[in-house]
Amino acid sequence: MPLRIASYIGGILGLALLVGLFVRADLPAMLHTVDLAGWNLLWLVPYRGAFFLFYAIGWRALLRPYDPKSRASFSYIYWVTTVRDAIDRLLPVASVGGGVAAVRLMRWRGLPSIPIVVSVIVEILLTLIVVYVFTAIGLLLFLHLSATDGDYHRVLWAFLLSLPVPAVAALLARYGSVFKRLHGLLRPLVGERLLAEGAESLDQELIASLRRAGALLLAGGLQLVAFASAAFEVWFALRLFGHPISAQSAVALESLTQAARYLAFVVPAGIGVQEAGFVLFGHMLGLGADLALAVSMVKRLREVLCGVPSLVTWQWAEGRRLRNVRAGSS
Repeated sequence: MPLRIASYIGGILGLALLVGLFVRADLPAMLHTVDLAGWNLLWLVPYRGAFFLFYAIGWRALLRPYDPKSRASFSYIYWVTTVRDAIDRLLPVASVGGGVAAVRLMRWRGLPSIPIVVSVIVEILLTLIVVYVFTAIGLLLFLHLSATDGDYHRVLWAFLLSLPVPAVAALLARYGSVFKRLHGLLRPLVGERLLAEGAESLDQELIASLRRAGALLLAGGLQLVAFASAAFEVWFALRLFGHPISAQSAVALESLTQAARYLAFVVPAGIGVQEAGFVLFGHMLGLGADLALAVSMVKRLREVLCGVPSLVTWQWAEGRRLRNVRAGSS
């Protein structure tokens, strides 16, 4: 319930921020900029498949010890990855909503509940660490590009002061009986019944998973590659807009914008946060607000075009399963 309330409040504040940004922007000029790019922007939709591919390979590596017979095929894991991303990016839920659905969908393949939950928790932890690594790369690139005004120093200090967060999270997961200690927070992801009955087993399995260094390095490395690959969307869009930037600038802009979005994880779909990030960090690179908002608009459009088919197939699968259950009980 507290997470849901925080999500509602975050959504309202994010929407207000988004409206404020667009009110101050030159909307006709922004739409004209997007129109200049034309249908070539649609190439970003199939390109997004690479992002899901990296995540799916990493998740498969985390699940392999529990699914040696591949009851969940790689294509199925890939599909669940797209559904999970679509839920987090398009539906009015906090960023754990996709993880809850992923646990349910993976259980359809007969995998035990505890390993699935643990794999999702480990992925979330790896994402937290990768976000910090990617942010550090972005900050170094801003320094290399000499884009270090007052805003840069404020972001740098915020990054440095929050550095203990991923370290503490990793230590808690490794040594802190996290499922026992964070019962209320993890209830939406794990489920009341499973958490009540198997908190100790969940903690033991989490510790075991965190000892598999090879799988962790592979999954974390692929997540970092996935994050970096998303910078191509920024580079490609700005080139089509007639304002090309270097690959370094694209990575720097993408890294800090995504860091802001993940930091504000309670804001559904990062609404307003992503746009503000592009405006703020784009300004540090010499991009005008209208151009930065146009880039964010393109990324939002890509999210919709990639996410809606996943959500539709998910609901179709849920409906078919429900019909099969009813047919079997009749």
